[in-house]
Amino acid sequence: MLNKDENKILQLADLNYFAPNFLKVRNKAGAIKPLIFNKAQTYIDKKLDDQAKTTNKVRAIILKGRQQGCSTYIQGRYFHKVITQIGKKAFILTHEGEATKNLFEMTKRYYEKLPPGLCPIADRASAKELRFVQFDSGYAVGTAGNKGVGRSQTIQLFHGSEVAFWENGEEHAKGVLQAISNEAGTEVILESTANGIGNYFHSLWQAAIGGDSEYQAIFIPWYWQDEYSAKSDNLNLTEYEKELLQMFEYDGLTHNHIAWRRIKIREFSSDQEAGLELFKQEYPFTADEAFRNPIGNVFINSSAVMRARKRDVYSDAGLIIGVDVAISDSDKTAIVRRKGRVAYSLETHRNLNTMEIAGLMKRIIQNEKPIKVYIDCIGIGAGVVDRLREMGFSQVEGINVARSADDKEKYRNKRAELWAEMKDWLNQEMEVQIPDDDELHGDLCSLGYKFNSSGQLQIESKDDLRARGMKSPDTADALALTFSCGQYEAHLYQAQNQPKPLRKGMFF
Repeated sequence: MLNKDENKILQLADLNYFAPNFLKVRNKAGAIKPLIFNKAQTYIDKKLDDQAKTTNKVRAIILKGRQQGCSTYIQGRYFHKVITQIGKKAFILTHEGEATKNLFEMTKRYYEKLPPGLCPIADRASAKELRFVQFDSGYAVGTAGNKGVGRSQTIQLFHGSEVAFWENGEEHAKGVLQAISNEAGTEVILESTANGIGNYFHSLWQAAIGGDSEYQAIFIPWYWQDEYSAKSDNLNLTEYEKELLQMFEYDGLTHNHIAWRRIKIREFSSDQEAGLELFKQEYPFTADEAFRNPIGNVFINSSAVMRARKRDVYSDAGLIIGVDVAISDSDKTAIVRRKGRVAYSLETHRNLNTMEIAGLMKRIIQNEKPIKVYIDCIGIGAGVVDRLREMGFSQVEGINVARSADDKEKYRNKRAELWAEMKDWLNQEMEVQIPDDDELHGDLCSLGYKFNSSGQLQIESKDDLRARGMKSPDTADALALTFSCGQYEAHLYQAQNQPKPLRKGMFF
């Protein structure tokens, strides 16, 4: 059994005990108050601690709305580690000088408001640094813009603030982030509101949600803030506002939040559409909404995707599998299943060669017995199709999305036709379900469109998408392939017997 002193030490080492009892913050009204975590801060704390327990370190990228207390939490977290652990040096890099000053003043307030004797007196307390020689620990800040800032530091705890607004973001990644070791106990937390797409922060987020980095992606919706609310008496909701409540009420959205949203949109601009666009970036409902697509003609609307993510639909239709094949470092092979109105079990794989992909699909077909497997056969996908057909899987069909559409008057090519089928499926009156996956959501809502001089629908090409700083929509392309014979092909095949494998060795 622990004695009183040992129990007290354990309490002091616990941030959830330490923060409300000893850390003081200045709230939005200017009053000095204890740091009691709000919903967003509590959520971040759990996500970071869970990662630390699993990997013995923290690597996180946080996308959030304005003034949700993210920096306040991280400053408190790091200051607590600096004064309660040996050898912890924290470095905070912000996007501008005023922000650097504000964050350091917040930390100095934590230090100055501590009860006497709770921690040693700082051996150095300058305008940008606190140093505790006894602990071999310290806390320093810098401003992005100077490419060499932080390079010479020895850092265990790093906080990148408003990373989307950093000057020389790539250079800082090569410099100060390389000063952080990969050892247990180290932490790197990068947070920001969004600032469009194609920048360093956006590329980090894309890599995190795609599973292509060691960072976990954490999204904080604006309506978790209690203060972002207004009186909603006699509030008549628009149809779109009703949809928002339907989609996000389970997560805390209220009529009072909707009323506050209306006021904020009017504050942003007298032009309703312009105000709405600004609100979406500053106070997003989803990560996809935060990274506003600069093209105004996004083909698939985010609200339709979000509805489908939150549905629970049953279907006994036959199984169709879509496969978008890739072997490059920048793209991934994506595989998704669909039974009628339910798409499920999305998986992605990187750096598999054509034979490995064929082997993977062989196991999936044998175990799951799909009635059709549609594979994009442009380029390397053709080899996968040929190998699977050679092995006797007659349900495998190669789809050349660049070929002419079945309805040539309406669509520029097969790809446009498939995406149109998928959009109609998502927007139909009957409920549909897709995997609750941020990467799929982003891919579905990434493409623009236009009508050419012949009146044909043309979907934005992958090359044009990459030119805008966006990744290839592999997961959405895989789902689109499941519509290669329409939305209801699974029902047509359901009553039929499973196709028999061709004789082994036969080649198509």
